[in-house]
Amino acid sequence: MLGSYNIHTDLALEDKERFESDNVEISGVSVEEFYDEEHEIRVTEVKILTENGAKSMRKPIGTYITMEMANLVLPDEEYHHVVAEELSKYVGNVLQMDKENEEYTVLVVGLGNRDVTPDALGPHTVECLNVTRHIVKEYGKYAMGEEAVNMVSAIAPGVMAQTGMESYEIIKGIVETTKPDAVLVVDALAARNTKRLNRTIQIADTGIHPGSGVGNHRNEISKETLGIPVIAIGVPTVVDAATIVRDTMENLLSTLETDDKYEMMQELIAPHLYGMFVTPKDIDESIDRIGATIAEGLNILFTKGA
Repeated sequence: MLGSYNIHTDLALEDKERFESDNVEISGVSVEEFYDEEHEIRVTEVKILTENGAKSMRKPIGTYITMEMANLVLPDEEYHHVVAEELSKYVGNVLQMDKENEEYTVLVVGLGNRDVTPDALGPHTVECLNVTRHIVKEYGKYAMGEEAVNMVSAIAPGVMAQTGMESYEIIKGIVETTKPDAVLVVDALAARNTKRLNRTIQIADTGIHPGSGVGNHRNEISKETLGIPVIAIGVPTVVDAATIVRDTMENLLSTLETDDKYEMMQELIAPHLYGMFVTPKDIDESIDRIGATIAEGLNILFTKGA
């Protein structure tokens, strides 16, 4: 029944929860959970294994790792360093990266509009990133003081309204010219649950569809379209306004013993609410902290000996 509301979420974990709330098992989808009690980090790995699972989940076949951290919103540098180290580990695993024995050339893409704060996560992450490709190309890898060096380049391509081009077109041109081994895309996402805003990081090996969270669909950025692995790192920064209204109404109507309460709810929610998105009032600070944390995690991953 809940699916009839068509409220979007970019998180595979929340799509899985949609079925769990209706006590429905999904064929072709596996789930594993881990909990770091010391740092209060819950990690859920959702693997979509079959076309049936992909159709049910409305997401491509692949691996989706969700890190949930209530304390991510706190200005605690030590805690954010722990998160960065954990993020580094999971991104490395998804990338299947042998950090000690191989050299990688990686393009990090910060998607989004830097002038719209909830959408500025990608550009801010790129600003905090340690890029090395130009140094290695100019002076050689020994200029970095290491025998083996990963070359990291980065771009924040902006949005179509600013450039007249889709992000995919810009990235495709860069990939064809610089020939990286992999692309890492950082973007803001939309969530179904307000408790996950700025407290969750999703890592996926399926690439990304820019703008899909707010109904602004663009060409996908994935292995299928670029020809190399594409790892997506996203943080939910907005939630559909209709979600908040629906949750409030659901609590209100929870005592009603009627099969029609979901249909009643759908009729009462104003249609224009489905086009509105809400973000926390401290979004500026959150984007700064989380963007820096993601960049630190990538710096750890791609710096030898870190």
